[in-house]
Amino acid sequence: MSAAVVPPVGARIRQARLERGMSLRALAREVGVSASLVSQIETGKSQPSVSTLYAITTVLGISVESLFDARVSSPMAGVDSPGTVLPALAAFAADPGRRIGPLAGAGERETLELDSGVVWERLGRVPGADVDFLLVTYRPGGSSSGSGGLMRHTGTEYGYLTSGELILTLGFDEYTVRPGDAVSFESTTPHRYRNDGEVPAVGVWFVSGDVQ
Repeated sequence: MSAAVVPPVGARIRQARLERGMSLRALAREVGVSASLVSQIETGKSQPSVSTLYAITTVLGISVESLFDARVSSPMAGVDSPGTVLPALAAFAADPGRRIGPLAGAGERETLELDSGVVWERLGRVPGADVDFLLVTYRPGGSSSGSGGLMRHTGTEYGYLTSGELILTLGFDEYTVRPGDAVSFESTTPHRYRNDGEVPAVGVWFVSGDVQ
């Protein structure tokens, strides 16, 4: 199977911003962060938290999944930006018409590491299927929101925890999620995950719907 380079997330964010004729300051203002942070994300010197990533993609009108997609062209494709956490990984297929699967080996998965101690591994994708299929790891102290705030986005979220422990804040309620527990809710409900434990919390997550 041929390999292709997955460019840094920041390059794709910058490309989408420029395609929309939006200035760096305008994007920062819409997202509610500093222009300096957006600049660092675009140049690969910093990675966004989960909540910031969703906010950026919402403002730009792109899907989170598109940041993983090796078929999306980028002016910085193949550039190893200093400090970039996202490594250049083998794409699942060089043929744009081929689905990712039916088998995605452990060493073939695209990985995105976020600055709030969260790692997403893309487990697969079927063209035309509107779902994100992810192995998610929350490191000790990790949270889906670096600022501690709640996030919301379109779609429906399903998760199953295999190890560790997570605290899920969902609206005004708080739940302790332990191995073997499953969660499901509309992602438009303000929510946040955090790992207060001393070991990583790992689980499989599905987010269905138009995740933008």
